[in-house]
Amino acid sequence: MVNALVITGYGFNCEEETAAAFRCAGAAASIVHINDILAGHSIHGYDIIAFIGGFSFGDDIASGRVLANKIRYSKLAGGSTLLDEITAFIAAEKYVIGVCNGFQVLVKLGLLPATEGVRQQVTLTKNSSNKFEDRWVFLKKNPKADTPFLKGINVITLPVRHGEGRMVFGEGAGNVVISKGLNVFSYCTREGEITSEYPANPNGAELSCAGLCDTTGRVFGLMPHPEAYLSLYNNPDWPRMKREKPALSDEGEGLLIFKNIVQHIDAQKGGCR
Repeated sequence: MVNALVITGYGFNCEEETAAAFRCAGAAASIVHINDILAGHSIHGYDIIAFIGGFSFGDDIASGRVLANKIRYSKLAGGSTLLDEITAFIAAEKYVIGVCNGFQVLVKLGLLPATEGVRQQVTLTKNSSNKFEDRWVFLKKNPKADTPFLKGINVITLPVRHGEGRMVFGEGAGNVVISKGLNVFSYCTREGEITSEYPANPNGAELSCAGLCDTTGRVFGLMPHPEAYLSLYNNPDWPRMKREKPALSDEGEGLLIFKNIVQHIDAQKGGCR
């Protein structure tokens, strides 16, 4: 059985949906408050860690920044930091996903795209629209993307719910990300044409980038919410979609991301359940 750790607390608020996504995909999911982890609950008995959506610490400084610093600097009982433990977790060939606020945390920790070690290379900052964006968008997978999270995906629709989703790359970082295919998701039109134009690109992200992975493909983050699209009927456009394609699956497109990674980990573990 694949075991997922869903971290909650301090304003994260998508723990139930994220745990449901893993369970629908065939995994066991444990929701654990980050204070319990800092107090000694080990992350190493799990196969994948999820940093979820929400508003950690109210986004009072910058989205994800306060929690990232807490993870970077708070000492555990053994003297290491939680960032040290997460880095060891990844080095043990385990997996991490970050969604929306969780993605912002991973970026500000330097775990994405991590082409130069654990050092922040990009940021996610205020939307160019200067407003909170809460609607559905389309994403195009980069054909160069090499991550098990995105197997079989080409164009996908998911909801966004963020005020700080505009990706800005540090000097030279954008070119490295492009060359390595780490900009795994781009905002696009319904037809799959990548665009920088609003509203298809809801935040003005450079490279129209909606998601990143690291060079191992084991750490993956995105601004839109796959856990919010587990059923076709989560999509407000489902009546039209069902009329046009009566045989369309009742599963939401976001579930595929979770099924992909759970099946991949399960295969690595030898399929033991």
